[in-house]
Amino acid sequence: MSSSSEPTPTTEPTPTTPGRALGEPGSVRRAVVGVLAAFALNGAYVGAYGASMPGLRDRFDTDARGLAILLVAAGLAAVTTMQLGGRWADRVGARVPTVAGAPVMAVGLAVLAFAPSIPVAVVGAIVFGLGNGCMDVSMNTLAVHVERRRGRPVMSRFHAFFSIGSALGAGLSWLVGRLSVDADAHLQITLVAVAALGLVGLAVMWPSVPQSEPTPHHADAPRAPLPRATWLLGAMAVCFGLTEGTGFDWSSVHVTDVAEVTPSTGSLGLVFVSVFMVAIRLVGDHAVERFGHKAVVSTGAATAVVGYVVTIVGTSLPVLLAGWALVGLGVGMIAPQIYGTAGNLGGGRVMGVVVGFGYAAFLTGPALIGAVADEVGIARAMVVPLATGLCLVVMARWMPRAHPRTPDMAPPPEA
Repeated sequence: MSSSSEPTPTTEPTPTTPGRALGEPGSVRRAVVGVLAAFALNGAYVGAYGASMPGLRDRFDTDARGLAILLVAAGLAAVTTMQLGGRWADRVGARVPTVAGAPVMAVGLAVLAFAPSIPVAVVGAIVFGLGNGCMDVSMNTLAVHVERRRGRPVMSRFHAFFSIGSALGAGLSWLVGRLSVDADAHLQITLVAVAALGLVGLAVMWPSVPQSEPTPHHADAPRAPLPRATWLLGAMAVCFGLTEGTGFDWSSVHVTDVAEVTPSTGSLGLVFVSVFMVAIRLVGDHAVERFGHKAVVSTGAATAVVGYVVTIVGTSLPVLLAGWALVGLGVGMIAPQIYGTAGNLGGGRVMGVVVGFGYAAFLTGPALIGAVADEVGIARAMVVPLATGLCLVVMARWMPRAHPRTPDMAPPPEA
């Protein structure tokens, strides 16, 4: 991912695949499709992983703290490969790291599907996290690069396809639960099916995944001061990481326990979060153009806060699903705007810092929610993401300008 201060090629635009120039209209459209597919695949794997938590808890007869160990293991592994994958993407372009992360995630899901004990499951979670960290940072690098070349906002649409994939991954868990199989078979069928289907999808999407320009690192770059707004965006990343991450990591468990339903029915919590995130992200680019990114982020955070209030006071399945729907609707627009703003504020360096803060929240958040849930119950534990949502409402007013035109941003297509 190139920063805005680097010279931009004018006669030889970045190739999406050998022989295709990203500056050509058809190639830009092809690049958008390839990145959309990468986000969808990553989302499907993450969705299946999140929906597997109730089943893993039942298999090992553990509690919220036991699940937190798995989630933290995956998060720590992801933080590690986020740094390594980002440097790899800077050195050779982001295409290969993006695609390489997917089969590693598939292996992690397969290990989790047949893990006979918590230690083996932790190994599976670590493998899953290693692949996810590499793929996540690399595909977001591609997303910023393609958005700049396209010349018009598209980040929300990319994240919408992550949510679509997540809904499909979690939704498959619910569908398998309709087959009247036992809990262990349900877990195995779901994770293996998602892993296998994802690998098929990877083979299909590979030719369309674009390439980003390698980013040279100058010796004096690490000593240059970061823009002051980096730390505001980093704090916001921590808050949205916990506000959004709770929906992915704990919505299935929350619905299962509070509504007293089966794990397969409880996975509808994650389905509702994901589906409503898709709904808002598909219209998000237009909303930002009309109302501005600050208004979108503050309104979204406020909506998520209302949703978490519902998850705290509600007890029936329909009410709880309505609460998680509001959470998904609210948090859906926050991450694309923060990541997009960071990438345009200072290129890959600022993006890396802000994404690092977000992953730190994803790393510590599951353990925090698990610890609070063990003390006060899963419903009251939702006070934590409610509080971080309120912080986002306040901080959004000081966000820096988003999507500035940079030297390497192509003008909008005439069409």
